[in-house]
Amino acid sequence: MQPLISIITPNYNCEKFIEATIQSVRNQSYRNWEWYIIDDGSKDKSIEIIESYCKLDSRIKLFKSAINQGPAKCRNKGIELAKGNFMTFIDSDDIWLPEFLKTSLSFVKKSEGFVFASYHRYDENLQPKYRDFIVPLKVTYADILKTNSISCLTAFINIEKLGKLYMPNVRYRQDMGLWLSYLKKIPYAIGNQTPLAIYRIRENSHSRNKLNLLKHQWQFYRKVEKLSVFKSAYYFVLWMIYGFIKYAN
Repeated sequence: MQPLISIITPNYNCEKFIEATIQSVRNQSYRNWEWYIIDDGSKDKSIEIIESYCKLDSRIKLFKSAINQGPAKCRNKGIELAKGNFMTFIDSDDIWLPEFLKTSLSFVKKSEGFVFASYHRYDENLQPKYRDFIVPLKVTYADILKTNSISCLTAFINIEKLGKLYMPNVRYRQDMGLWLSYLKKIPYAIGNQTPLAIYRIRENSHSRNKLNLLKHQWQFYRKVEKLSVFKSAYYFVLWMIYGFIKYAN
């Protein structure tokens, strides 16, 4: 029997994009998956859209929160619910190419249990905005502290082998916190340099406020990873340099 893959998605007021995301998951060539969509107190019509697809496809399961809790708690709820041998994540505005699950499952068998992939970077209207982000062949714990090459939309983890770990309850960098937790258990994660997804860059998203992100990046080093001031400063400088390179078109 084919292994079960658990997919986890937080949703918050994403009616403009969620249908394309759902279609990209349903169009996967690999079919044995379950999908937990955790709504974070949306006030728009995204819940109605998701519910309509739940009726069409029993693999899609919606869980609703009455209040906004943030993406970390939503993803952690999905991790808690996951019944699969593997887990992966996709945000409610991103898109997988049809072979993402099949390719990632094949790739993870050659790894320590954690793989990720390259992706296209498009604007809100799915027009190319930056050149494709091509990931390294492998990354270690120290590599991720310098620059997070693992996108939430392509991370693929063997939880049967590595167990379930959870994201730190912080507003930013919660996915990075999870990757680092796994990379404390294994020597490295393996990157697939073939793009398998589309990351939609939204101009009004939190991640576009670079000054705000720098503040949270420093706090992440000090409060989440509990690095010394010296080590935090070292990785912080590298983070800024790599960040500039990442978005230099």
